[in-house]
This record gives sequence, structure tokens and C-alpha cells, in this order.
Amino acid sequence: MSELVDYYNKFNEEKRLNSRYGQVEFRTSMKYIHKYLDMVEATGVSKNEIRLLDIGAGTGKYSVALANEGYDVTAVELVRYNLGILKKKGSTVKAMQGNALKLSKLDSNQFDVTLLFGPMYHLFTFEDKVKALEEAKRVTKPGGTILVAYCMNEYCVLTYAFKEKHLQECIEQNRLTDDFHSVSEVKDLYDYVRIEDIDRLNEAAGLERLQIISPDGPANYIRPTLNEMDDETFEWFMKYHLATCERQDLIGAGAHTVDILRK
Repeated sequence: MSELVDYYNKFNEEKRLNSRYGQVEFRTSMKYIHKYLDMVEATGVSKNEIRLLDIGAGTGKYSVALANEGYDVTAVELVRYNLGILKKKGSTVKAMQGNALKLSKLDSNQFDVTLLFGPMYHLFTFEDKVKALEEAKRVTKPGGTILVAYCMNEYCVLTYAFKEKHLQECIEQNRLTDDFHSVSEVKDLYDYVRIEDIDRLNEAAGLERLQIISPDGPANYIRPTLNEMDDETFEWFMKYHLATCERQDLIGAGAHTVDILRK
């Protein structure tokens, strides 16, 4: 855990999501967050009564934006450095330090929509991933929505092993299975999954999938190309991505997925 804290004391998540490829992920994720918030509002609940929880909130890119729209937002963040940045933004977000594996400061059945956008990247056992899902489920209202982000296996293999030329190292260190599933350890900081891995987690946690999307699609593979685009072309790329991000034949190939679940 200390290695993860040290990492995020140096890593600028805010800057990542402001980049062109990060904007693809952020704008897409926000579209689907709003889709499910709008469903709650359509039941007659006013915006300021809709309660949203952001677990692993980082510096508050999502939680602050949503609070500024008028939602009642609570943010839980493990890294105190990130939490300090979030609090300095002066929003109405109720921010607290905490761990996705034990949300002991939060009562059950509180939130209409829960985001779990960072923690699953850094949990390495099936049991811990299920525990994080179960805690998110516990604090979410019955019938509420949980959006869960994962780092995907194929992006890891294609970029790290092949593009960045670490294949031989990965083979020698037994970091790839025979069917090319990445084998991560805590020291690697990130863990990578396939859709079938996510399916098993949902089954164990007793959660029902509403839909699953790719929030970034091909964006991380073509970062230099995105950076070279003029604004008009980039907006066309966004239209393309938003038109294809639900396609089941593409999900799993991007750097991330967002799995959208019902309690």
C-alpha cells in the first residue's frame, strides 16, 4: 500500500484526464454517469437530493465536476496528497480518507450512483476485488447503479510486451500465461483483466450488469495522432468513439472498460 501511495504522490491524474486521450475517457465516462443520474432524476428525485459516491476519487476530477452540477457528492480517497488537492478546489464535495476494501465511515444503502473508477486497477487478488465490489454494493441503495473501471489485459500486452519491447523480459519472468494473460504482482502497481475475469467477479459479488463500455477505445493506442488533430477533427473522433464504445466486438481491446452494474 505504501508503494501505491508513493506512486500517486508523484503521478498527476488531473493532468492525464486533461490530455487528449484522457479527455476521451473522461467525456465518455461522464456521458454514462449522466445517463444513470438522469434515470434517478426521472423518478422525481431532485438533483440536489441525488447522492453520488466516488470511491478512489483521486484529485476529484469526476466528483468536483458532478458536485458543481448540483449533485450531493461524497468522495473517498486513499492517498492523502490527492485528498488535499481535492479539498483545495473549494467544491461542495464531502471528501474523506478511506479504503475501498472497508468503507467503515459510510452506512449501508446511501447512494443512488457509486463510482469505483480507480481501486480495481490496484487490487491483485480475486478476493480483494470481490470485497471492493461488495463494499460498493453495500453502500449503494437497492436498485442503485455502480460504475466500475478496470485496466484491460490486451492493452497491457500489446503496449508493454510488444510496442515497448519487453516481451523477452516478460517471458523470462513468467509474467505472461500461455494464452497471454498478464501476471501482475503488487510491486507492478497495476493489475489487468479480461471480460471473463470481470464476469466472475460480478457473479461472486451478486451484481447484475446493465451494460459494459470502453471509455477510451483506441485513444491510448494513437496518442500522438490525437495530439496532432485540430479541434474539429478531434470532435469527429469523439463522435466516432461515442458511436462505437458499446460495441461488444471492441470492448476489452481498449486500455479500460467501465462495467455498469445494478445492486
